[in-house]
Amino acid sequence: MTTSDPTGLHRVLDDTVRLPQAAERLDTRRELWPDEVRVRVERLNLDAASFRQLERKHAGDGSAVRAEVLDIVRTRGKMQNPETGSGGMLVGTVEEVGPASPLGLAVGDRVATLVSLTLTPLVIEDDLARWDGLGEQVPCDGYAVLFGRSVAAVLPDDLPAELSLAVMDVCGAPALTARVVDGYARAGSAPVVAVVGGAGKSGSLSLAAARRAGARRTIGVVPHDAEADLLRGSGLADEVVVADARDPIALRDAVTAAGGPADVTVVCVDVPGCEGGAILATADRGTVVFFSMATSFSAAALGAEGLAADVTMLVGNGYAPGHAAYALELLRETPGVRTLFDRRL
Repeated sequence: MTTSDPTGLHRVLDDTVRLPQAAERLDTRRELWPDEVRVRVERLNLDAASFRQLERKHAGDGSAVRAEVLDIVRTRGKMQNPETGSGGMLVGTVEEVGPASPLGLAVGDRVATLVSLTLTPLVIEDDLARWDGLGEQVPCDGYAVLFGRSVAAVLPDDLPAELSLAVMDVCGAPALTARVVDGYARAGSAPVVAVVGGAGKSGSLSLAAARRAGARRTIGVVPHDAEADLLRGSGLADEVVVADARDPIALRDAVTAAGGPADVTVVCVDVPGCEGGAILATADRGTVVFFSMATSFSAAALGAEGLAADVTMLVGNGYAPGHAAYALELLRETPGVRTLFDRRL
């Protein structure tokens, strides 16, 4: 393309017209179109589903994980796990701003991108030499390009960059959870909310958001006793239960015994096969919110149909106006959330 498009179409190298997220390859040239921004990258945050898949594939061999991430980025011009289709986000410093950029960023701003690495042109220049391949946060040197319709937030001064990145990576989850719970509360029916993966990053924020938005009861579901102890210690959930979210009957029974079925079930785990249990744990006319990139949305739709379950199912798309500020506010004002994040970092 000779002109830029705010969606980034001009960076797609495929023969077929596709949006950058669906594209096989992106143009990573340094030179900017007028509405673009280039960021000097200092850290990537791989999304949980993608990292866990790579970790399982390579049996915990960090060197092999690092090599595959490098190969993906070099081949595709972006970080998009071919198995999960997901990527993550990044932190860096703005080094050039196109004259027509609408993002409101200035050279020198330290930012976190709030759009996925699956649609962000990315070049890694240090071979990830400082990353051992054993964790989701990836120190690196390189550059990335943001489009006219990208989203980025300037990092706050009062929090470590690693912590801000971890929060912003999942900030869509608490924002949508709060919106859904608030809708029930405003209708005069404060809901029971179950969060599957309640001790994780998105899960802990979602529990805090649900309580703040007016949930009548919060239930945190975790896979083993160690996480149950952590979540109980945080005080974020009224009830904490241990269940394998991949076992639909176990998940249903655990949530029911804790005061369910849930009016709202939020799925925040990074393993596949949790669709049926989430549906069974949810009351008729309730809502299931899927935030995991490991979710099979066809399995969810067909599963609900096969179970004759009258539930509304929402895809957490990772964006809502003000979502980053809201998530950071929850972190600052909810000690239990901060404690769980600090432990994970």
